[in-house]
Amino acid sequence: MSTMSIATNPRPRQGSPLIYFLGVVMAIFIGILIFCYVVTKRTNPVFLDEHGKPMNSQSAHTGH
Repeated sequence: MSTMSIATNPRPRQGSPLIYFLGVVMAIFIGILIFCYVVTKRTNPVFLDEHGKPMNSQSAHTGH
């Protein structure tokens, strides 16, 4: 009778390059979202009326 034992794989399974690629793409995408959020928070927009003059953003437009 032979004494063969079932051994586990001695090397850990290598991850697919696709998984690493998708991880990098996801990290870049999240970085772009964070960058856009920070930039939009720092902006100071000036709203213009239909004649191109700056409009007070606190007041409602009356339609005149």
